[in-house]
Amino acid sequence: MSKRNYKLKVIPLGGLQEIGKNITIFESEEDIIVVDCGMAFPEESMLGIDLVIPDISYLIDNVDKIRGIILTHGHEDHIGGVPYIINRINVPIYAPDIVIGLLKIKLEEHGLLADVSLNEIGPDDVLQLGGFKVEFISTNHSIPNTLSLAIHTPIGIVVHTSDFKIDHTPIAGNSVDLNKFARLGDQGVLLLLADSTNAERPGYSMSESVVGRTLKEYFGKAKGRIIVATFASNIHRIQQVINAAEMYGRKIAFSGRSMFNVVETALELGYINVKESSVVSLDNIADYPMEKQTIITTGTQGEPMSALTRIASGNHKQVSIQKDDMVIISASPIPGNEKYIFKVINDLFKKGAEVIYQSLADIHVSGHACQEELKIIHSLTKPKYFIPVHGEYRHLKQHANLAKNLGMKEENIFILDNGECLEFSKSGVNKLASVVAGSVLVDGLGVGDVGNIVLRDRKHLSQDGLVVVVISREKQENKFIGSPDIISRGFIYVKESESLLEEAKNKIVETLKKKSCTSGDWDTVKTVVKQELGAFLYDKTKRRPMILPIIVEV
Repeated sequence: MSKRNYKLKVIPLGGLQEIGKNITIFESEEDIIVVDCGMAFPEESMLGIDLVIPDISYLIDNVDKIRGIILTHGHEDHIGGVPYIINRINVPIYAPDIVIGLLKIKLEEHGLLADVSLNEIGPDDVLQLGGFKVEFISTNHSIPNTLSLAIHTPIGIVVHTSDFKIDHTPIAGNSVDLNKFARLGDQGVLLLLADSTNAERPGYSMSESVVGRTLKEYFGKAKGRIIVATFASNIHRIQQVINAAEMYGRKIAFSGRSMFNVVETALELGYINVKESSVVSLDNIADYPMEKQTIITTGTQGEPMSALTRIASGNHKQVSIQKDDMVIISASPIPGNEKYIFKVINDLFKKGAEVIYQSLADIHVSGHACQEELKIIHSLTKPKYFIPVHGEYRHLKQHANLAKNLGMKEENIFILDNGECLEFSKSGVNKLASVVAGSVLVDGLGVGDVGNIVLRDRKHLSQDGLVVVVISREKQENKFIGSPDIISRGFIYVKESESLLEEAKNKIVETLKKKSCTSGDWDTVKTVVKQELGAFLYDKTKRRPMILPIIVEV
């Protein structure tokens, strides 16, 4: 297609005005490429939900145009949705080696590994996907081999930074390839999509090496066992804990299924180095003196079933907090998780542990660029248009302000929501009608079968409880017999409310005598009983339990 007629659509399906489930579509008339496919933690109101993935209805409708999914790095908010969508849009996946290693574990658990095409990419590769030529750029982040993208199109280059920071003293690998960003800027960048997570923070993000120095200081002070909690995917952090433990002759045990999987994959690929003699199983670490023990575990967000939460609550089978234990929580709370992790910290303190967390020491640094690093990328790439990505609205807004202060025209900056569509062409940019985008809820093995109605019922039950009314009906004569039975769960304590239940039974008997309940229509009877009993209970208790009438024929 000629440059004059070429049109490029950019459609984020997730990751904007929220934290998590990052996924972005780049579409021409003939081709689609998808960048990342992540998951998000459920909100507090999503009772019983395990995780949230993006709605890919638009991709399903256009599956014949999809040339591949590119995964920029191995964090869950960028790859966690893949096992749940790949059976709907089974297209080739292109990812760095560490991501492929982690994906193989996930896909095998879902029984999908044999059916998926996994293709390794690196920072020096150039990939041709239909009409798109994709160049990869080495960047720094909290997981190895993270890549930014330069997508070459007939009307210009699109740069997608993904998650990044500028770390001049990285733990492993190369520093961010600023030369390549500058070269792309000289060639002409049409559009920049850049990480906004730390757009509110002035200055530069601290180097990961700072954490290593702090960890070694605390390891030198510790009198007893050390338990370090960090994200399983933060391989650089795990390596630094290993370095500190080996410096002081400590044995190392890993706790948590995701921690085992990531460490095993990183060891195979050479991203983690540890002496074989340093590692012991969690079952055997108690054979060594407390001052020679180090446990690396998951649970930095206070997840209910995580290893650290179970340790803090005293429910872990192998680890219980002892006097002189030092617990280092080497992560910052994801927005919305603060109260869960602070509960864990409180429980650990109550059990006698010394707890070190971000408010007290430099035991965590962000993997995301702060304002001065963002300015560097903007200045090097010199984009004509800009879309801030990866963050809540406040993050996107601050990043937009930063771009404006650097001299970009306000009309060339677009703060989008998921599903909004921008179309770029030689003549400019147009905003098209939004596509379907939203959240699909995963509950156990169910994907998308829990919707707003189910969540509403769960919330109703959690707040006001349940009242089941069992009514007997004589089949031959079509009349109600006996006294109704009332079963209460989460509404009132039956033994202390017998008089109320008796009144409720009498109310039901009166209701069943009404003309509307003698017609033989069961649905009508149930509706009238729910209305009359609901009004009665609210009048007596000012609560509205869920009422389930059951009619039994005898």
